[in-house]
Amino acid sequence: MSQPLFKFRKTGLQTTIQDLGRQGLQQYGVVVSGAMDPFALQVSNLLVGNGRDEGALEIALMGPELDVLSSAVIAICGADLSPAVNGVRAPMWRSFEVREGDRITFGRPLSGMRAYLAVAGGFDVSVDMGSKSTYERANLGTVIEKNMVISGFNVNGFHGLGLSHTDIPDYNDPGYIRVVEGPDTDHFTEKGIESFYSQQHIISPESDRMGYRLKSAEIPHKNGADIWSDAIPFGTIQIPANGQPIILMADRQTTGGYARIATVISIDVPRVSQLPPDGKIYFHPIKVDEAQKLAVKEEQFLRILEMNVKDAAD
Repeated sequence: MSQPLFKFRKTGLQTTIQDLGRQGLQQYGVVVSGAMDPFALQVSNLLVGNGRDEGALEIALMGPELDVLSSAVIAICGADLSPAVNGVRAPMWRSFEVREGDRITFGRPLSGMRAYLAVAGGFDVSVDMGSKSTYERANLGTVIEKNMVISGFNVNGFHGLGLSHTDIPDYNDPGYIRVVEGPDTDHFTEKGIESFYSQQHIISPESDRMGYRLKSAEIPHKNGADIWSDAIPFGTIQIPANGQPIILMADRQTTGGYARIATVISIDVPRVSQLPPDGKIYFHPIKVDEAQKLAVKEEQFLRILEMNVKDAAD
């Protein structure tokens, strides 16, 4: 049974409910949505004893102000947006208890763009097409509003679990973002491909959950930017006719008609999503098998964390 959990005194800049998205429905034109930083979402859920795909609050840059209406175990992972409980700095990447009457606030961003607040048992919100993720353009999911009360399920979570310092991502120094080349590299000149990998790109303030627009030296095509519309995975890098790359993110359209020069590998997508406007980015190509090995390594880490949390709860 659920009970009132948080009241939103302030909603923040962009606070939404997100899980891992609406999987398997792109063929029907349904946008996936879901967390921009899937790693941080999954860790926040695991630390409070949830399944990895449970819905959590995705908090962008300027966080909300929440009154706690019922005691609960929560975890805040991802960007460090200076979270506090009753004015006292709250831990990151670690589960802890909040009690009725507490107030959760966020302050100055110290690293990253998006934080994830998970609660033991999950939030009692609408499930549309198998997902709790909010996609406002299609009126899917729950829209957070000022003074809104959100409920959660009454589960006794296990608090005090967290990641070691060495396992916490560093969002301040993204370094090179690794990509798999193609599938449309033959649509670009040799000079264009060389420019894409050699230059520094800058995140445009016009970026959002649909796509990160980059300010770059023009990357020329051979014979125009258009291709037959094709599927777009998370992290696809399209280059339209103006020669400026766009990294397609969680709320991307299901298909696209611009040439794709590369795709960000899955484990580096969170590093991209945590870059702020005017953040700087370089790309480095790797082979598909290397990207797969890195993805398997991350999956192993998450499974081990899940097992350790279950052992601690027992």
